[in-house]
Amino acid sequence: MSDSRDYRIAAVDRALSVLEVLSEKGELGVTEMAAELGMTKSLVFRILHTLEARGYVAKNDANALYALGYRAWHLGDEAAKKRGLLLVAEPQMDALRDRFNENVNLIVRDGLNALVVTTRESRHSMRLYAAPGRHGPLHAGGGSMVLLAYAPPEVQDETLSGRLTHFASRTITDPEELRKKLMRIASDGFHVTRNDLDEGAFSVAAPINGPGGDVVAAISVAGPVARLDKDLQSRILKDVLASAAAISHGLGAPSDQPVVAAQ
Repeated sequence: MSDSRDYRIAAVDRALSVLEVLSEKGELGVTEMAAELGMTKSLVFRILHTLEARGYVAKNDANALYALGYRAWHLGDEAAKKRGLLLVAEPQMDALRDRFNENVNLIVRDGLNALVVTTRESRHSMRLYAAPGRHGPLHAGGGSMVLLAYAPPEVQDETLSGRLTHFASRTITDPEELRKKLMRIASDGFHVTRNDLDEGAFSVAAPINGPGGDVVAAISVAGPVARLDKDLQSRILKDVLASAAAISHGLGAPSDQPVVAAQ
């Protein structure tokens, strides 16, 4: 028997309808929008007022018309960038997983957090999990620390001045030590870590550059420390760097310019 219940939230549904009609029609007034959507003018006005306060719509005071605001454009731009990143990165991730049979993670910075965009899971019975959509810290983990190392100074300062949670035996919680480590990562162009986010786990990570040369993501191979010896670490690092370079090239990154902090 199918579940016929409707779990939609009416207020959210109406707000999205307002955004969609503005996307389709461009600038509209309250009266036109109410007629277009079959809502009362007072309801449309309240929705617009809420969306305007959050930056999702903007009002032209000269003619009292509304249009999509900067936050709506930002969301669309971010979604397009992440989709483009996935299209380029996923074949490289598949190849890394098939070559080493360890987890492969694609990570971006979301404010003061690291965000797992997608993963490729190891087929080993002993494996690690990093679910897509999972937020984590910036000061621990291979890909996360790569992103922090190339983040703007204000992001680094805010992270280092906040609470540096201890996760495992090698988590760096001293701000000065962490700052030195970030400088080393930025100088090396990669990061190899053990036991800093998850006890018993390793991560080998490298930055991915966007069209302007800025770091837009990180790719990592991660697994149990028990499986990582010196030879395997060297081979994984070589291929992670090559995959990061291939993804960067696919995104249009300049090959003759150094990577710079993301904005």
